[in-house]
Order: sequence, then structure tokens, then C-alpha cells
Amino acid sequence: MKTILIKIFAGLSLTLLMVILALPSLLHKAGLHPEYTGQKYTISSGKKALVIGTNHGILNAPGETTGDPTGIQISELSHPYYTFLDAGMSVDVGSINGGEIPIDPQTLSRMIISPLDKRYLDDPSLQAKMRNSIPIGDIDFSQYDTVFLAGGWGAAYDLGYSVELGSKISEAYYSEKTIIGGVCHGVLGLIKALDKNGGLLIAGRNMTGVTDKQITELGITLTPMHPESELRKAGVIFESKTAFRDIFATHVTVDLEQRFVTGQNQNSGLEAAHKILELLANQ
Repeated sequence: MKTILIKIFAGLSLTLLMVILALPSLLHKAGLHPEYTGQKYTISSGKKALVIGTNHGILNAPGETTGDPTGIQISELSHPYYTFLDAGMSVDVGSINGGEIPIDPQTLSRMIISPLDKRYLDDPSLQAKMRNSIPIGDIDFSQYDTVFLAGGWGAAYDLGYSVELGSKISEAYYSEKTIIGGVCHGVLGLIKALDKNGGLLIAGRNMTGVTDKQITELGITLTPMHPESELRKAGVIFESKTAFRDIFATHVTVDLEQRFVTGQNQNSGLEAAHKILELLANQ
């Protein structure tokens, strides 16, 4: 009997080990971090991209000062950054206050890390840019061909509250050349941008961001802003895709004017960045 129990335990342990080893591949096949299979573009030298991240690194309820570590979802920065860089653009990294852009440690875990995230881990140049990001107050957004707002839970605490970021987005929009992108919680950085009449710049535009459904499914509702809710409040025509769990869904939206490219969640930054390159190539 003891021998049988040992064999059963060994068999179950081996099965569990095989499942654990296969889990990253299984999650990928289910829809996490899909590969980009569309046309790729090379952009002429001299084009510039700016990627903006959060400075907030604590997952806390409003009014609290402690909580689990958070920050950007690393793929929401690494995917656009390397897509723009590999297309021939120079890429700067900024944040609301400048300095460190914290990374949500869970997004570097073995289960969900992507190839471009691993590239970041071996890239001292991008690591330095994220430790010493440029304060948005020191940046002229209108000098960039694209400005991309990365997400992650941290962005719920600062991007949507920054009047200065809203003003910078407006300046970029009225430069009449800059394509403005964002993904997941990063799109919160668009809600304070105003048009020349003082109205909300994004009102009436087709956009996407992380869904209320995904936030509820993940059980992280304590953040002070939720992208779907805030975009709808701002008058956006909200689009999204769904799945049995929205963490496996993905969607990218381009507004009718082709000035705003937004991605639904952590799966959408890669496609959103490539769509921006397509628009730049056709300018």
C-alpha cells in the first residue's frame, strides 16, 4: 500500500511540474501577449517617439500610504519602446515627475513575461532611462512624432490627475503631426486634454482601455480611476473585446481622424505601436 501511495504521489508531482513548466505557453496560447503578425514598417531616421510611464509604485486605496508594490505593466512600456526603436526611431522615456518609473514585479514573473520584457532585463540603456525618466515639464511633446502612454496599475494614481499632462497632450495634438497612443490604464492620461474651445479633446472619439470587467475579474478595484469608466465619462465612444476572462482579450482602436491609437490591455500595446508606425509611414 505504501509503495502504491508513493507512486501516486510521484505521478501527481510529475504532472504538476509539467503543468507549471507548460503554463507560460498555455497562457500565451490563451491570448496573453499575442505575437504581432501584421506588416512591419521602417521609419525614416530623425523620427522621435516619447513613451510616458507612471511614478506611482504602491497599490493602495485612496488615503492609504502602504500596499503591495506596483507600477507600470512592463510589457506596456517595453513593447512600444522596442517597436519604435527597431523601426528606426529615437525613443525617450518620461513620467509626470521624472526619475524612477517603478515596475510591477508581478509583470516580470516567469508565467507572464514576454520576449521584449526579457530584452529589457538585458538592456542597460532602457533601464537607465526608466531610473532617470524625463519630467514632462521639461518635454516639448509637439517635437515628437508619437507620444505613447504606458499603463499598469500605477497609472491609475497619477496620469489621469495631471493637468500638466493633459495640457501637453493638447499641445501635441495641435502640432498636427503627433500621433498619440496609449494602452490599458495609460489612456487615463488623455482625460484632461482640452480642445481650443475648452471642451474635452477626446469626447466623441472611438477609444479603448482596460475594461471594468477585467478589473473586477482581477479583484483590484481599489485604484482611484478605472479607464473604461473614465473614458465613458469623458464622452468617448468606448470599444473593447471580451473573453472568458478579459485578461486574454485584446483590441486596438484608431479614431476616425487617425490621431489617437489606443489599446485595450496588456495584450494590446504591441499591435497599437505597430499601428502607429503604419500611420507614420503613410503621413
